[in-house]
Amino acid sequence: MARIGFVFPGQGAQYVGMGRALAEAYPVARELFARAGDALGTDLARLCFEGPEEELTKTANAQPAILTVAVAVAEVLSGQGVEAEAAAGLSLGEYSALVWARALAFEDAVRVVRLRGQFMQEAVPLGRGTMAAVIGLDAGVVVDLCRQASTAGLVEAANFNGPGQVAVSGEVDAVERVMELARQAGARRVQRLSVSAPFHCALLEPARIRLAEVLAGVAIKDPARPVVANVDGRVVRTAEEVRDALVRQVSSPVRWEDCVRTMAGLGIEVFVEPGPGKVLSGLVRRILPEARSVAVEEPGSISTFLESLGGVC
Repeated sequence: MARIGFVFPGQGAQYVGMGRALAEAYPVARELFARAGDALGTDLARLCFEGPEEELTKTANAQPAILTVAVAVAEVLSGQGVEAEAAAGLSLGEYSALVWARALAFEDAVRVVRLRGQFMQEAVPLGRGTMAAVIGLDAGVVVDLCRQASTAGLVEAANFNGPGQVAVSGEVDAVERVMELARQAGARRVQRLSVSAPFHCALLEPARIRLAEVLAGVAIKDPARPVVANVDGRVVRTAEEVRDALVRQVSSPVRWEDCVRTMAGLGIEVFVEPGPGKVLSGLVRRILPEARSVAVEEPGSISTFLESLGGVC
């Protein structure tokens, strides 16, 4: 059997209707939606299934919603005999990976990511910060452009998503200066991102401090299975390593390419993205063209994936 790894999605993967078909088809998914709603004191299932979109996309709502759907898909796959051997998650997705690895209790994770989303949103006044994607330049070049643009304000490389794909984050004027410099340097595409805050940069330091206080009171166990952390692309093996990585992650760059390569080094051959979304499976193909990657979420896509496993044994 080919060795399977899970890659869990981050914020931005949400959409109205996500998880509905899954919950209708699988009791374990319905139970997780109910548990999440109880933990938050809100009808999370209704928000995911019916919206409204403007409420679902709020950071404090999107984060627990995405986590719940992702964990539900992973649990359904596990119930069908799909046992991943390692996992990573993009930003928020790291919490889903840690629930899968039994390092975090599901209810604790749901409550923490709601607060995490709130802290991240409140750390920077609306309109002060933004993010942009730079496609087609080496990571080192983008880091240097951020250095050059720092005269206009704080800006940092925030997401190393794959070869030639880096997101920058910081104050609006500085990010716009990086965009201008990137176009001059020959970037294939430069695009401002539709985000509510400048994630994974030093402007999020207030959120990091507040999250550290919350995580200090949360029970965390040593992961039962390998989880690769965003902050350095290495496997976290102890509860304290998990806690430290989650705190640092808020205001540090996400080293997603390193995470994927570390998973490949662990022998992972098939990368499964438990929905919602399919961004990470696309990034895996860019990072490791020889690997197989697939996004699964709805019952139909889960069934198709299960049938395909005969071809990777």
